[in-house]
Amino acid sequence: MDLQDIKELLSEYEIKFIRLAFCDISGRQKNIAIMADELEHAVKHGVSFDASAIKGFLNINESDLLLFPDLNTFSILPWRPSERAVARFYCFITYPDRRPFEGDGRYLLSRIEKESGKNGYSFLVGPECEFYLFETDEKGFPTLAPFDNAGYFDMAPLDKGENVRREICFALENMGIKPERSHHEHGPGQNEIDFRCSSPLKAADDLMTFKTAVKAIAQLHGLYASFLPKPLENESGNGLHINLSLYEKDRNLFSTEDAKAYSFMAGILRRMNEITAFSNPLVSSYERFGRFEAPSNISWSHQNRSTLVRIPYAEGHDCRMEVRSPDPAANPYLLISLLLSAGFEGIADELEPEPEAAGDMLSSPLPGRLPSSLSEAVMEAEKSDFIHSVIPQRIAKAFLEDRKAEAEEFERNGNDYEYMIRRYFPFI
Repeated sequence: MDLQDIKELLSEYEIKFIRLAFCDISGRQKNIAIMADELEHAVKHGVSFDASAIKGFLNINESDLLLFPDLNTFSILPWRPSERAVARFYCFITYPDRRPFEGDGRYLLSRIEKESGKNGYSFLVGPECEFYLFETDEKGFPTLAPFDNAGYFDMAPLDKGENVRREICFALENMGIKPERSHHEHGPGQNEIDFRCSSPLKAADDLMTFKTAVKAIAQLHGLYASFLPKPLENESGNGLHINLSLYEKDRNLFSTEDAKAYSFMAGILRRMNEITAFSNPLVSSYERFGRFEAPSNISWSHQNRSTLVRIPYAEGHDCRMEVRSPDPAANPYLLISLLLSAGFEGIADELEPEPEAAGDMLSSPLPGRLPSSLSEAVMEAEKSDFIHSVIPQRIAKAFLEDRKAEAEEFERNGNDYEYMIRRYFPFI
């Protein structure tokens, strides 16, 4: 849609407020609201904000950045009142002279997507994101009491989240995101909703929209939705499985088992140690590895769900690889940028993957293992030429310094799991 199309929709739906949304370096969504009649000015001139107040962006001596709404991301928020409705755009971030801001993960991913198109490749990306529903106390603050005690694929009345998932699916449909399936997951109160795959940038945007919708609708039900990697110590963790289909001239290379598809996969496997600080950015992330089908080894398989990469059974356009180690705390723009870049490097180097894994990879001692802690993951990323070739120096330095400080704080508090949960629980 162009600006005129959107202005007509603003009038038709009596939209009075517009949220301009973006992500900080950690992947946490931020926004500023403007009145609807300010949209044209925002499109032409941007909306300034104090970037020194956003961790990892700018300092007080160079604080101004501009938000420019991406008109392709227009959506009405269905959980807000229909009268005087609220719309939302995701934004690109620039300096006042209109140079792209290097800390803008959306710009980075859009650039990588365009470069891949020039080289004859395209992608479909499908995130699968798990979350927990917890009860809240009398003041509305989250507790660690799961909403139900159901298990994998259970039904009502054991599964009490059925109606919540139903409302989330309707909200996603209203926002132009096509839900494909939803179900109760392994953990008590744990759920999953999968939506249709799309281009890399849209998939990252859709994931951010999904997380916002889940939290908003859970709150309407008096619940708290948590995307923490491991909110309950002895239960299944929340994963963010990333499905990737690689196309060359509209041909799905995974459907034909093309050598380039396996080189693409081998490139990701080669760089996953270095990527892990970005795919699993919390101390809590490393409590998930090696348990309840979450991988700990760098390996691949067609059917084994305990491997890092799985090539599931599928036909035609559904053929893909699935990266199983990331979790929902990741910044999806940075994560997908790194995965695509690692895969392209594998194609360029004509890599061949190691032999397919067999047996239980959760317990098999292999030389190639994922980092066992956030501190180890940060060290792998800091020394990685690959990371610094993809992520601009300024943002990589700020991100890794922030993650290192987080790991050190956890260690100073005696590696206390309860402290770790309290640290993140209200936010993720």
